[in-house]
Amino acid sequence: MDFLNCSFSLILSLILLELSRGVSGTTFTFVNKCDYTVWPGILANAGSPKLDSTGFELAKGSSRSFQAPTGWSGRFWGRTGCNFDGSGRGSCSTGDCGSGQIECNGAGAAPPATLAEFTLGSGSQDFYDVSLVDGYNLPMIVEGSGGQGTCTSTGCVTDLNQRCPTELKVGEGDACKSACEAFGTPEYCCSGSFNTPATCRPSVYSQMFKSACPKSYSYAYDDATSTFTCTGADYTIAFCPSSLTSQKSSRESTPRAGTSSDGSGSGTGSGSGSGAEAMLADDSWLAALATGGSTRILSSSALRQTLITATTTSSILILSFLRL
Repeated sequence: MDFLNCSFSLILSLILLELSRGVSGTTFTFVNKCDYTVWPGILANAGSPKLDSTGFELAKGSSRSFQAPTGWSGRFWGRTGCNFDGSGRGSCSTGDCGSGQIECNGAGAAPPATLAEFTLGSGSQDFYDVSLVDGYNLPMIVEGSGGQGTCTSTGCVTDLNQRCPTELKVGEGDACKSACEAFGTPEYCCSGSFNTPATCRPSVYSQMFKSACPKSYSYAYDDATSTFTCTGADYTIAFCPSSLTSQKSSRESTPRAGTSSDGSGSGTGSGSGSGAEAMLADDSWLAALATGGSTRILSSSALRQTLITATTTSSILILSFLRL
């Protein structure tokens, strides 16, 4: 009888432990599907704590996870063409944060850079997007797992460096500038007298980005088709995910706007964007990682639910036995 009481106490402790982990935060997992090394950068917004790293090396085919507390907000990006010495000092050809080190230490990405932006809720919705407002340097997808709500995958799988107009191109096609970065005029930067949704309209350049990557931010007031929500999820940020094959039909999910907008940034996604649109419409494209040497781990929320179900069932069986 003492053994059964001890077992029951242990099970209850496990349940409480898992429940307490459920409110501790969100797991971000970075996956590198590129044919080259990527050096992710992490920048926490003002008021949010620094994660375990602000910049690190992510070799081809590898992954790394971080825990972020509830209410955390910040951005992630991938640096490419980096050269660091044995002491970790150096720089990158794209997305460089200017710290002179692998760790970015509170510095952001120099444009152009593809950005993943997050604002985590505290028992409420998370808001997230992939932004090309500061330009583009590599393909990126964000996928939520184990959460509730729409939880739509978003990002850009198209290699915009191959399509970049000459006037926006960096180097030999290492990255693609935004029109704001290239020309610096108020109408492209949504500044001055163009600082409202009514006056700052999509340009031919932002429309090109939007056509290729329909769910990514293409300019400053592109909220309506580019901000997504999920509650209680863990997230995977995958670089160069184009090798993944969608396993569903290309059904579209309606995004939830995180901020007010007139929706002027909405694009139809013509020919060049159809491939990206089909993949982005599949909310479970990362299911393809379940076979063939996946680096993806089971989300903490999904694992938590499995453990709670199992331990609850065990508790019922033990209580039934004790009553005999």
